[in-house]
Amino acid sequence: MIGEAGTAESAIARIPALKPDVAVLDVRLPDGSGIDVCREVRSKMPDLACLMLTSFADDEALFTAVMAGAAGYVLKQIHGSDLVGAVRTVAAGQSLLDPQTTASMLARLRDQAARKDPLAALSDQERHILELIGEGMTNRQIGERLYLAEKTVKNYVSNLLAKLNMQRRTQAAALAARLKADHHE
Repeated sequence: MIGEAGTAESAIARIPALKPDVAVLDVRLPDGSGIDVCREVRSKMPDLACLMLTSFADDEALFTAVMAGAAGYVLKQIHGSDLVGAVRTVAAGQSLLDPQTTASMLARLRDQAARKDPLAALSDQERHILELIGEGMTNRQIGERLYLAEKTVKNYVSNLLAKLNMQRRTQAAALAARLKADHHE
């Protein structure tokens, strides 16, 4: 079944009626966004594959489209045969992202994950050492507690400070104290 709609409003009305396998949506529509259409129709039809079309590589739009459940994202300059291939790819349940924009979106997702969990980048050992720093222990005391050489502890501390974008141990201690307080609330 093939259908066409020129506006977000008519797409939201027609897609559920036509029940297509794939909806090819322009990111920018006269009365709104194809991304909003994708989110809206996928809430009613979770198996629908949405393929987003856009005229330029826009990291923000790509990120929003993927978070809205789009299965693919291609530039409008795509050749007809490539567009047919893209529709077939998403219809088969695979995702398709323009390679240029994928790397920046993945970096953004990682950055968001790190902001949600500031300790995401730390190893288990580094997390443990951060806790002990929060308890006010020196490198020597941490080494004795964990059966590590003081120099090894110092290397762990340097690594965890770098991963947390911190210059001083006191910043790490403050973070550890804050996380501990949040955990006990």
